[in-house]
Amino acid sequence: NQHMMTTLKQAAKDFLSLKTIAVAGVSRTKENAANFIYRKLRAEGYRVFAINPHATTVEGDVCYPNLKGIPEKPEGVVIVTKPEVTHQIVKDCAELEIKNVWMHKGIDSKTASVSEEAVKFCREHNITVIPGACPMMYIHHADMGHRIMRWMKNLSGSLPKEI
Repeated sequence: NQHMMTTLKQAAKDFLSLKTIAVAGVSRTKENAANFIYRKLRAEGYRVFAINPHATTVEGDVCYPNLKGIPEKPEGVVIVTKPEVTHQIVKDCAELEIKNVWMHKGIDSKTASVSEEAVKFCREHNITVIPGACPMMYIHHADMGHRIMRWMKNLSGSLPKEI
């Protein structure tokens, strides 16, 4: 296993250099982190795909039930779901040979999508995984709130040190 450790900052930069990204966990009914991430990626010019098995459209776009339903293979997936759903999504990633996964973790850890089992699965299947943090803390033109959150989390040591 040629798993190389890298810093979160570098891993975030690599992930955000991808062009097509699926966001799992967007909602048609409530405003949540996944919707915010989806809109921000779309506004920054990424090709984004929304994933939610219970919706056909979100944010005015087509929504797909799962990764396999997307007509084009995304290069990366941001997962903003319950940890038990995360594992199924990373299994789909392995089958589809999607090599980049970001498991979202918001400001309060109750909303984390990180599953230890899924992280282990990713590493065993040669999938680069970022287990925690929020892509919006690293995206080009990050808003002030996310820049402050990144600074505070760095200070408190609550961001994953190595990927």
